Amino acid sequence: MTASADPLRLFSEKSALYERFIRAVGYPQGLRAYFERWPLLRPGMRALDAGCGTGVLSLALHDAALRRGMAPPKIQGFDLTPAMLQRFSDTLERRGITDIERVQCDVLRLEALPPSWTRYDAVISASMMEYLPRRALSAALRGLRARLAPNGTLTLFITRRNVFMKPLIAWWWDANLYSAAELRSAFRDAGFAEVAFRHFPFPHRHLDVWGHIVEARALA
Repeated sequence: MTASADPLRLFSEKSALYERFIRAVGYPQGLRAYFERWPLLRPGMRALDAGCGTGVLSLALHDAALRRGMAPPKIQGFDLTPAMLQRFSDTLERRGITDIERVQCDVLRLEALPPSWTRYDAVISASMMEYLPRRALSAALRGLRARLAPNGTLTLFITRRNVFMKPLIAWWWDANLYSAAELRSAFRDAGFAEVAFRHFPFPHRHLDVWGHIVEARALA
């Protein structure tokens, strides 16, 4: 199965539906809970949100830092779809958050990012890579690895291959599904030496049925 031939059109048309969908399953809360327990979260860190969409992952990281009593990380994000970025901007304006930068960019054309957008402590990405063609997954991961600082970490949230996600994600959202073995292979092809699979914390473990959490380190 291949991903949507036109993810830009898909998410331009369904940006509002996407927000309702993720809220219905408790995805924003699960992401925030994960980061609240994330040992990598520390003051002064820099993070790149790859495929930031409507901002659910950036905001989860931002809010988790506040709940842990620390200043939020320096977060910069990019997305392919202007409609999603506009929703993200509207949310930031409504909440009075002014320090999360956003630009439009394709994950397969990262040379279009500002020159200073590099050497990140963490690259985070959620529900974006499954919309790439399968053959492009390793290349996208390789490009993001190049944006990491030495010993930086890429944390990926991506849809799991199982019988439940086939109708819900693969058919309805026209996306790819991945097994753990497929992801290990893609990360290895992208040059990552350490790859680990994590879980959503309680009471959000139902989200493990939806997807994988993969943490991969770019060694110095």
